[in-house]
Amino acid sequence: MNQERLMKVLLEPHVSEKGARVGELANQYIFKVVPDATKTEIKQAVEHLFKVDVEGVQLANVKGKEKRYQWVTGRRKNWKKAYVRVKAGQDISFAGE
Repeated sequence: MNQERLMKVLLEPHVSEKGARVGELANQYIFKVVPDATKTEIKQAVEHLFKVDVEGVQLANVKGKEKRYQWVTGRRKNWKKAYVRVKAGQDISFAGE
C-alpha cells in the first residue's frame, strides 16, 4: 500500500460519550476517515501510525444534518467513521509522545 495514502486515510479521532463507552467495553477506537477509504486501508493505516495490532474494522456512513440559519436551510457534510478494534492489552494514545 502507498505510504502517502495511508497517512491521509485517517482524518481525526472522533471523541464522544459513545466512543468512550465503546473504548472501555470493547477496546475500540473511533476515527473520522476519508469517504472512499476501505477497511483494509484503515487497518493498515492504524497499524502503521500507532504500532498496534488491529483485530477488526467496522464502517458507518453518517448523514449530515439539515440545519436552519435564520431563513436559509443548510446541510452539514456527510462523513464516514470507522470503529477500529485492537487486540486486548494494547491501546492507542492520542497524546504527543
